[in-house]
Amino acid sequence: MLRRVAFGIVLAFLFLLALLFTALNQQSFDVDIAFAEFEVSSGLALLIAFAAGLLAGAFARSRWLAELLAERGRLRRALQLAERRLVGAPLNSVPSSPSLPSSPSSPSSPSPNAH
Repeated sequence: MLRRVAFGIVLAFLFLLALLFTALNQQSFDVDIAFAEFEVSSGLALLIAFAAGLLAGAFARSRWLAELLAERGRLRRALQLAERRLVGAPLNSVPSSPSLPSSPSSPSSPSPNAH
């Protein structure tokens, strides 16, 4: 809940900052695209260029994000399979801890190095 409120506050602050930026940069110039020509203020043109760059960057990273989510799904399925195997296995076939080799501790047998 607090994250959403903080995100909303930051978003409102950025919107006000962008509004102030466009209000302070009122110089107009022509933008000629291949099929159209526009007259825009410099502040608005810079904000549009920034938004276009942000969207292009997000689109470029979307493939990486898709691969990451697919890997997460594969790992989740592998974990579920491993858990099902452990639950279905008999208790004596699942090693609980490594066993140490037993040493002869009987007092009646003499040590081979004893004289």
